[in-house]
This record gives sequence, structure tokens and C-alpha cells, in this order.
Amino acid sequence: MNRLRLMIKQNAVYFSGLMLLFLAGIFLLVMNGNASSFLLLNTFHFSWLNNFFLSYTLVGDGAFAICLAVIYFFIVKKQIEAFLIFYSFLLSGIIVQIVKHLFFSPRPKLFFGNTYHSYFIDGIEFYHNNSFPSGHTTTAFAVATVLILLSKDKKVQLPALFAALLVAYSRVYLGQHFLSDVLVGALIGVIAGIGCVYIAQHFKFTGYSFRPLNLKTSGSVTSLG
Repeated sequence: MNRLRLMIKQNAVYFSGLMLLFLAGIFLLVMNGNASSFLLLNTFHFSWLNNFFLSYTLVGDGAFAICLAVIYFFIVKKQIEAFLIFYSFLLSGIIVQIVKHLFFSPRPKLFFGNTYHSYFIDGIEFYHNNSFPSGHTTTAFAVATVLILLSKDKKVQLPALFAALLVAYSRVYLGQHFLSDVLVGALIGVIAGIGCVYIAQHFKFTGYSFRPLNLKTSGSVTSLG
């Protein structure tokens, strides 16, 4: 528990920002409800934003997380980071799929039908079911959390938070998810990222086996290696 507090304390900017975003999202949901919150966040569309979010939303795709892990492993030469990026994506993805199949949750396109056509971008393939929670948002926040906890440069906390937040908003902007979907997705991602780093502080991955890992908690919590 002390180690967990230290992890959060050393990355106070990132986690404080997360808390503010969660509180703002919950407030919006309480005041407006899920459907109205979607319409409020999805009111304005611009062609240049359409093109931007159609591309940027792929940052939350599983393929992006895997490619990032490969880059860290072979090019950046940071194997621990590579494994934790992959494991956080895998763990968060499994949790998301379990939750998706526990709840019947229609996507915005199915929920609204053709009533609010202007809120949906033409030419996009819309899914109709398994809206809750957002898998793209989960992946984005899982990866961002791992990278933040492993980074010695704490100046990257706000950029990483903003990058993950943009993925979350892209899911609402593109009409694929409700606000509640991205909020819970972000929460799952953050928990998965913290969990993977927390476990890695006790074990070091070597080949296909684990052995105890001695960590130096002075300076950065995640001085792995």
C-alpha cells in the first residue's frame, strides 16, 4: 500500500488530472444523463476534426499498443517497458471483454436510430452493441498510465494524459460510445496500468519465468532492471 501511495504521489500531476476529469464526467452524467451528455459532447462537427479523429482514434486500438510494445522492445531497447505495455493492454482488454458481455449496452447509433442523424458522421462503420465500456479508451489509458509510471521525466504527465483523453473524446465524437462508456473504460485502463507496474516491482520477467526483482524506490518508483 505504501508503494502504491508513492507511485501516485510521484505522478501527482497525472493522477490529479485524472481525478478532475472523472469528477467532471460524473457531474455531467448526473446533471444531464447518458443520452443528453452524448448529444452535448457531440454537438459540433467540422470536416477537419472528422478527419483528425478518424485517424487519431486508432491510438486506442490494440494494434497500436502492440506496435508500441514492439518499438520499445526492438528499437528503444527497453524490454521491461515493452512487456508492461503489452501486459497492460492484454489485462485491460480481457476485463473490458468480460464486462461488455455482462451488460446489454446498445451503441449510440442503435440507441438513437435515425433521430439524430446530424450527430453521426457519414461513411463511418457504426457498431450497434457492446458499447459499455470503451475498449479504445481503456487501451489508451492503460498504456498512458504505464508510460507515466515508468518515465523518469515527469514533464510528460500532462501530454500523456491529454493524448489518452483525446482518444476517449474521439469515441464520443465519432458516435461510437457514450460518456459513461469512456469513463469506465478510462478507469479500467488506469487500474490495469497501475496493477501491471505494481506487480513488476516484485517480479522481473526473464524468458518465460519470473524471478524476484529488487527495486530502488529512491527517485523514481519504477527503476526497473
